[in-house]
Amino acid sequence: MAEQGQKPHVLIFGAGIVGITLAQALKKNDIPFTIFERDSAPDARGQGWAVTVHWAMPYLEACLPDQLRERLVGVQVDPEVGKVDRGNFLFLNAETGEIQHRIPPSKRMRFRRQGFRQLLMEDLAVQWGKKLANIEQNDDGVMAYFEDGTSASGALLIGAEGSRSRTRQILCPDNYQLIPLPIRLTGCAVRLTASQVAPLRALDPLLLQGLHPETEDFFWFSILDTPATNADGGDYYTTQILMSWHLNDPVRDEVSPDNTARLENMKRRASRFAEPFRSFILGIPSDTEAVEIKLRDWPCLGWDNLGGRVTLVGDAAHAMTMYRGEGANHGLMDAAKLAEALKGACDGKVSLKEAVDAYETEMRKRTEPAVLLSRQACLDAHDWAKIKSGNAMVLSKRAALPKEG
Repeated sequence: MAEQGQKPHVLIFGAGIVGITLAQALKKNDIPFTIFERDSAPDARGQGWAVTVHWAMPYLEACLPDQLRERLVGVQVDPEVGKVDRGNFLFLNAETGEIQHRIPPSKRMRFRRQGFRQLLMEDLAVQWGKKLANIEQNDDGVMAYFEDGTSASGALLIGAEGSRSRTRQILCPDNYQLIPLPIRLTGCAVRLTASQVAPLRALDPLLLQGLHPETEDFFWFSILDTPATNADGGDYYTTQILMSWHLNDPVRDEVSPDNTARLENMKRRASRFAEPFRSFILGIPSDTEAVEIKLRDWPCLGWDNLGGRVTLVGDAAHAMTMYRGEGANHGLMDAAKLAEALKGACDGKVSLKEAVDAYETEMRKRTEPAVLLSRQACLDAHDWAKIKSGNAMVLSKRAALPKEG
């Protein structure tokens, strides 16, 4: 077993944004690690659309070496807007198009998820195609066994595989499953010309959200790429539209397995929206892929960390809905806090178990309520009475810890 003050070798499972941010933080602090990813290659599957980092910016910056931190501005969805952005979060009346609320702003950067991940992966040797099968504790720490028959040993294993974490499943065999919410959501990416996108960007150059008062259908619009960031140099904007609604009728309101039906459903719900949202959604090309995002969460229900030998970070530890835009922010704070705790163990200030326990204590206090706040924000985002009154959780200022009292 590693002695107090001896540098532990850390096994990180998951090369998503949180896992590789943690890896960069460990590298920065000269803590040895190996990072594994179940995907066969960096581009084996899509990495999602975009991610907004707001209150966690100082934690992200603390994890990165100077040469990466200085290049963050370049992987924003719109680097030029990012230089002058004031962090607006507008919530609109989708029936009239009027601004219903201005959510208290925060300093933010909105990143293209794929470009952000590529930047964070620089100089990291990821072992690809490693699907975790089992974990066993031993005298020296832990052994990780993979589905391909290989294994790896370390002093500490960290599950950073996202909301469907295999590590969490092993640690919590009786309560690892995500909790479904009674809201359904589909979304797609759509290319627009400068003239087509202008009315939307005139409201906010990065993102918007709103609700129809009668139907209580919710929409989210955001920019994903601009002519300045398009990899192919194309003169177009890539935009994102998400629409979500109550599951009132388990037949009528369920998401169809047919892509054409999913698009038709989005257009039907948008037919009562104000301009320019109505025309934008009704004009989505018929061959556009509309994907379902299942709204589920897991409020950090707890696990046995095997004497400080296994822990979780990010969505593996506290999966939450996107309606407060805080999931990635908490994950980045996890990475910074865990790296800081492990540095204390390496410096001989605490044992490895004490470091991991301290990290989990802080993380649970912070994220258990955050998951439930995001769950409530999801429900409130589809409740016009709460939106109108201004008491909806989706409208409150984003913060690592909610105000008490």
